[in-house]
Amino acid sequence: MRRLRAIARLCHCVVHGLQGLWIVLVRFPSLDAAGRQARIRWWSQKMLRRIGIELRVEGRPAAAGGGSLLAVNHISWLDIMVVHAVVPEARFVSKADVKAWPLVSRLVDGAGTLYLERERKRDALRVVHDMAAALRAGQTVAVFPEGTTSTGHGLLPFHANLLQAAIATATPVQPVALRFSDSSDAVSEAMEFVGATTLLQSLWQSACGDGVVARLVFLPPRDSAGADRRELAARLRADIGAALGIAQPPEA
Repeated sequence: MRRLRAIARLCHCVVHGLQGLWIVLVRFPSLDAAGRQARIRWWSQKMLRRIGIELRVEGRPAAAGGGSLLAVNHISWLDIMVVHAVVPEARFVSKADVKAWPLVSRLVDGAGTLYLERERKRDALRVVHDMAAALRAGQTVAVFPEGTTSTGHGLLPFHANLLQAAIATATPVQPVALRFSDSSDAVSEAMEFVGATTLLQSLWQSACGDGVVARLVFLPPRDSAGADRRELAARLRADIGAALGIAQPPEA
């Protein structure tokens, strides 16, 4: 029965994914920013339900009206959908590898994603400039400071480079804590996307999850004006660790 349920979920996800692709390709060109954001929120919320994930939110995103940088811990490729279900206007910084993912790439393009070429050492500087321009324009940008996914049991070291965009524009940085749990574990193994796990394997594991809950906690923003980026990264990591109940050793 569990396998049949997972297959049914995947079928629903494929249909919903194709519907999202149609919206991006056909509807987005005629919509304003508010219209696009409304559909991103709807699509993300429904995709989470399709795959069997309940969303619980604590706290609130920073008030609209000015630029904001969200710093989120990273667990799964589903993290972007979880955040977009609450903050559809967020523009994520993502690794350029996502461009090669079928279907997903067109969807994340439609959400205004900023891509980072990790293999190019100077590309981070370009992305920081693009982020700063977005923040000055009053947009919301979201980053995963860990740079890659973790199992969710702990936090990886936070990279500070991209935080420079917030410091340069004196933009508040809001830490956001994310955890997936299920009926068996406080930290769901079904949602792990680490090591050699492929996207298809992760999709199957996620669909097989039982009673999965995504808990998203918006914490008080940190002032970035004049901050040292490494110290800011350490504070953000400590904030998220405390919200998740994770005792973190100091970073090297």
